[in-house]
Amino acid sequence: MASFKKTPQSRFYELLQAQIRNEFHASQQYLATAVWFDGSDLPRLAAHFYRQSLEERNHAMALVQYLLDTDHHVEIPEVPRVRNDFSDIREPIALALDQEIGVENDFKQLAKAARDEEDYTGEQFVQWFLKEQVEEISSMRRLLNVVDMAKGDVFSVEQFLARESVGDENDPTMPPVAGGKL
Repeated sequence: MASFKKTPQSRFYELLQAQIRNEFHASQQYLATAVWFDGSDLPRLAAHFYRQSLEERNHAMALVQYLLDTDHHVEIPEVPRVRNDFSDIREPIALALDQEIGVENDFKQLAKAARDEEDYTGEQFVQWFLKEQVEEISSMRRLLNVVDMAKGDVFSVEQFLARESVGDENDPTMPPVAGGKL
């Protein structure tokens, strides 16, 4: 039986589809970062970024679920190439912080588009992601500050991650995730 889903006919839905790509790209970049840390024998940093990868994947799948719930066609996109090599532990964390700041800007554009189109449900949906970006940016900035203060002592950073909870909160208010949260 054929399904006649709505195609994105608004800026909001076009941006939402683009954001799925951005979230999957972030997930892949975090995975590449985790593997780099794992290959550098830094298990705590690796574990942190493996978790971040799953979190970004779940964000992408929450966007997918919203599109499905609102009877829109969903495209699972290709993702841009990720960076796999770094010269020190600061580089991938600085990249992650820049990435999170970019994602915050993307969600601000989504919120504005929804408001401009008087899509109040869409605007409400995006609010959770804006709140999430405050935590994401804060935790990545905190980790980068710790790396800077450690002045090259990677074991201090590993100890910090073993001791502290950085970005490990499980938010029960997260929107539903297509296929279930991993």
